[in-house]
Amino acid sequence: MLTFVDTNVFVRLFVATDDETQLKQAKALFMRAQNSQIDLVTGPPVLFEVAWVLGRYYKIANNDILDILEAILSYPNLKVLDKDFVIKTISLARAKGSDFADSYIAISANNIKADNVATFNKKHFSKLDSVVTK
Repeated sequence: MLTFVDTNVFVRLFVATDDETQLKQAKALFMRAQNSQIDLVTGPPVLFEVAWVLGRYYKIANNDILDILEAILSYPNLKVLDKDFVIKTISLARAKGSDFADSYIAISANNIKADNVATFNKKHFSKLDSVVTK
């Protein structure tokens, strides 16, 4: 069985322990995957939401958010869509002190050899050494 995992399941698993029922369900889901009973999949939009919720709502530091995203990537029987981009994104974000979303955009732009990134967020993109609208 293939199950797509949404943001709130990851958030519940890592930080939101206020609902014991949902926490048990999240743990059980990943235990089933670890035991090869089900396969899990998630994708970058979920990871963007995870990073945003952890930073904005839970006030978790950027490096800790990146640690959590790396932990998500390491779960057995969890497929992450565009995993290579996600790995490169985490590496860039860590190296440059940038957030996950901006780093993903920079990695995507560089991957397609874009001439620039059309953005009004030049401050954040300039530290990524990526192509930026001049």
